[in-house]
Amino acid sequence: MKVALFGATGHVGHAILDEALSRGFDVTAIVRDPSRFTDRNDHVTVVTGDIAQPESWLDAVRGVDALIVAISARRDGSNDAVPGLAATVLDYLPKAGVKRMAWVGGAGSLETSPGVRVLDDPHFPEAWKAEAEGQAKALEVFRRSKSDIDWTYVSPAALLQDGPRTGNYRIGGDQLLVDAHGKSHISIADFAAALIDRLQKDDARRQRITVAY
Repeated sequence: MKVALFGATGHVGHAILDEALSRGFDVTAIVRDPSRFTDRNDHVTVVTGDIAQPESWLDAVRGVDALIVAISARRDGSNDAVPGLAATVLDYLPKAGVKRMAWVGGAGSLETSPGVRVLDDPHFPEAWKAEAEGQAKALEVFRRSKSDIDWTYVSPAALLQDGPRTGNYRIGGDQLLVDAHGKSHISIADFAAALIDRLQKDDARRQRITVAY
């Protein structure tokens, strides 16, 4: 399988890259700063591009089976731009002939009860709120889109952290998944495995899903 990936230099994006390569994928890593991409692999092509500037990446994604977007706006404080980036990808990806994509979303828009989101909790960390709101708005962009792109918006559990790849996880919808102890968590490695599974199985199209133990 051939995929293009935005965010390969990030923590989650790099795990997705590793998972894809472990399955024999060919990956086009689109990065703003190639000097930050230090991995060298015969199955990786590094392209300089900015997701906000489609002319910098359209040619690079032609011929891939799917696009994966694992961007974080936290580093440069551009959380408000995230919904617009989702719209840009949906608008321009068909011009490259690509019809499948997976978007790494946030957990903040998941519901803890009907109509009550994780980020609505008064104890939700203020430092994460802007990023969570940006991702929640991006989800609405996907849901309102008339594009023929088969997207999957993948929300992690409330706690996404380093840990072993077990290959075990549960898939949910709009509700926060918790374990028997009321904890919502997933390792980054298992989150990456779940996302790549969706592309290989070609399921969860035009849906938001969540992944947790």
